[in-house]
Amino acid sequence: MKSCHVMVKPTGATCNLACDYCFYLEKAQLYPERKTRTMNDETLTRFISQHIAAQETDEVIFAWQGGEPTLAGLAFFQRAVALQKQFSQGKTILNTFQTNGLLLNDDWCRFFYQHNFLIGISIDGDATLHDAFRKTVSGKPTHQRVVEAVDLLKKYKVQFNTLTVVNALNSQYPIRVYEFLKSLGSHHMQFIPLLETTTEGVNERSVTPSSFGIFLKTIFYHWIRRDIGVIEIPFFEHTFSAWCGLPPLTCVFSPTCGNAFALEQNGDLYQCDHFVNSAHLLGNIQHSTIGEMLDSDASRLFGQNKQPAAPECLHCNVKFACHGGCPKDRISLSSRGIAELNYFCSSYQTFFRYTEPYMLMMKSLLDEGYSPSDIRHTLCE
Repeated sequence: MKSCHVMVKPTGATCNLACDYCFYLEKAQLYPERKTRTMNDETLTRFISQHIAAQETDEVIFAWQGGEPTLAGLAFFQRAVALQKQFSQGKTILNTFQTNGLLLNDDWCRFFYQHNFLIGISIDGDATLHDAFRKTVSGKPTHQRVVEAVDLLKKYKVQFNTLTVVNALNSQYPIRVYEFLKSLGSHHMQFIPLLETTTEGVNERSVTPSSFGIFLKTIFYHWIRRDIGVIEIPFFEHTFSAWCGLPPLTCVFSPTCGNAFALEQNGDLYQCDHFVNSAHLLGNIQHSTIGEMLDSDASRLFGQNKQPAAPECLHCNVKFACHGGCPKDRISLSSRGIAELNYFCSSYQTFFRYTEPYMLMMKSLLDEGYSPSDIRHTLCE
């Protein structure tokens, strides 16, 4: 059935933080004449009606991001929920909301709980690790305010996940990061490797391939013995799905792209959150529907171009799990001297090969009618 994912940015690139590694702040340069901070009601209405209509599934997910989406104000999202009910067509509506947490208060949390929002909180570890790169515009630390936001979410029983950018600093302390997130109450941890490129090469804040591979392996070793079945880590869940021959759980490791869009404040729809530029602008929802742009030749071609062409990928024994990774990370030279190999290729090979025996054991358990999480009993003996 046809479906698509749209990461909607109601305030564009506007944010109340100035994180050193943020790749999206510069997108404000695409709209130098912009005079308003928030998506207007006409665009919001068109987006919600079109997004629901574009899904042939019974469940529709709205992914609110930024910039910082709380800058749109609570009334904006109250209006969004009302429009979702108006255009729902009997479908189940789910809302995810990625935030730095600084503006959350009791009113926001009551609203999130009432409408069953799933909140993603961006946090990179304990205070020392987090505050190294995640600061306010004036350069002040933010960690304590993020922790207070999480406490508010827990107070109002709002579901939340954590998103951690794995960089050159915190990658050196995998267990320290993992245990802190556990202490925070996170039961779903997303780890995103940082890769910043400059005209001179790769920025020193970026995590190295070797460090990222070790980071994943170290956390996996502890997770599978103590927390499997209790804490969800999408990277690990995807790996198991791949070994079971199931569809990828994330676009990063899908064979093709083309159905995960980014919507800017004015209604411009781009191929992907990481390809918000003039070359990858599909159109505007004022002139074409999301469904039409999903079915466009440009969207299909973008998706097909995701298939790796590097010789190393074509003959790799973990290609079934990796599929070349995200195209934005294909900056390394392949054996034929072309920048087409994923920067994190060695990270993925290290991790997928290290976890192979565990994945085979878990698949065997599943095939025998047991829970894959039962593997921890075997490993602890």
